[in-house]
Amino acid sequence: MDQPTIKLSAPRTKEFWEIPVVYEDEHLLALSKPARLLISPDRYDPERPNLMRLLHEGITLAKPWAASRHLTYLANAHRLDFETTGVILLAKSKPVLIALANLFGTERVDKRYVALVGGEPVTPKFTENGPLSPHPTRLGLMRVDTGRGKRSRTEFNVLERYRGYTLLQCRPFTGRTHQIRVHLQNQRLPICGDSSYGGKPLFLSKLKKRYHLKEGNKERPLIDSIALHAERLSLIHPITNLRIEMIADWPRELNVAVKYLRRYVLVGGPVSSTAAAVEGPVE
Repeated sequence: MDQPTIKLSAPRTKEFWEIPVVYEDEHLLALSKPARLLISPDRYDPERPNLMRLLHEGITLAKPWAASRHLTYLANAHRLDFETTGVILLAKSKPVLIALANLFGTERVDKRYVALVGGEPVTPKFTENGPLSPHPTRLGLMRVDTGRGKRSRTEFNVLERYRGYTLLQCRPFTGRTHQIRVHLQNQRLPICGDSSYGGKPLFLSKLKKRYHLKEGNKERPLIDSIALHAERLSLIHPITNLRIEMIADWPRELNVAVKYLRRYVLVGGPVSSTAAAVEGPVE
């Protein structure tokens, strides 16, 4: 059975998204957010496309996906960064949003991310507790600040090891801005492609010894965004009181990158069951 999707478009920028629905009932809607789509308006460029405005426009215009669901309200219960992919949970009514907001303000929401990082941790499991605050000189960025930072905690588990790289599961217990990204930077394990926090792009030429690029071509990174994916979200349903779990499949680029890492630089460790072998043209 095909996975349901919601089709969104931004005519001004000529962008189009077909977004998978990963969970839905009469109270909740969970989507798999693509990379490079804001959740809410950009304070510096309000006209830039964002998920919530596109969804609200669809409801107002009675687009097929909204009309078929009889939607009159949608609001996001949490946020994901612009380049981060994965599960985003929405409430279909104001009372449900309030209940979710109260839940997300605690540590009872189980969030699991996967991140591909540069470097190799010493231990298979580790925790970062660095308190976080806005960076004093780099607008929009965060830093570890033991003096004024807010309490933050993230647990990490190694899924696979490669020469020079590691695939991690990340579990944030608090919900600070850029928390996983800053905590990994503080561990000297920056996320691949995360230039804001010291991460470098992942190129096939760095993995494959006999790599040849056609003359006149420029090599593109295996992952063209930050290698961070919100894979799972588990919580107690605010209405039914039953535990529910939402899972977003890995984006194709992450699957391709892991395929080549396994092929050329795999060191050891348990193989992640989520990472499917995806065939596709790569320069």
